[in-house]
Amino acid sequence: MNENVQTLDYGVTSPAERNRVLRNTYWLLALSLLPTVLGAYIGVTTGITAKLTGFMGLIVFMAGAFGFIYAIEKTKNSALGVPVLLGFTFFMGLMLSRMIGMVLGFSNGASLVMTAFAGTAGVMFVMASLASVIKRDLSGMNKWLFAGALVIMVAAVINVFVGSTALMAVISTLAIAVFSAYLLYDLKQVIDGGETNYISATLSIYLDLFNIFQSMLALLGIFGGDRD
Repeated sequence: MNENVQTLDYGVTSPAERNRVLRNTYWLLALSLLPTVLGAYIGVTTGITAKLTGFMGLIVFMAGAFGFIYAIEKTKNSALGVPVLLGFTFFMGLMLSRMIGMVLGFSNGASLVMTAFAGTAGVMFVMASLASVIKRDLSGMNKWLFAGALVIMVAAVINVFVGSTALMAVISTLAIAVFSAYLLYDLKQVIDGGETNYISATLSIYLDLFNIFQSMLALLGIFGGDRD
């Protein structure tokens, strides 16, 4: 541990250090949106991910995502941590481009994308505000949130083969609820000093926001898409 970091008796970093981690996390989170947008733009304009459907798309996504996450955790304490994280967010933008391209196929597609973005930003604002005022320890939420995320993952894999629009709507609704709660938990971890590495913190919060945005976009495409 860095010898310059003061620790309190109960093992959590000092308020100054927690504020530093939170500030760096927000800056890196904002920066991570740029590669995401770039990846989504390249994916939509080139159609490079158009053929990544079904089981093949699932394999590419899972292999790429978990590979990057492993690499991020291995490099989070080195100079490579930030570039690897930004590479991951570029990859996630590419993977998101197929859904964005489908939504943009609606006559009101651009407005749906902006609505999903605004909704995600609204969730972030609400959860960040709650995390800053809630005094109780939320660490007990972790096992329940993990169980919810696992259910969502299993259901999403099943739906790759089933292809049910109704099931997708249920999964997306559940994902918004679970990952909004995860967002509150992850932000509270940083604020309380439970997470002291801003790269790991950014990764967790980014994944929460990515899943919320993707789920909102899916719901808007299912119920609000206009083909006229």
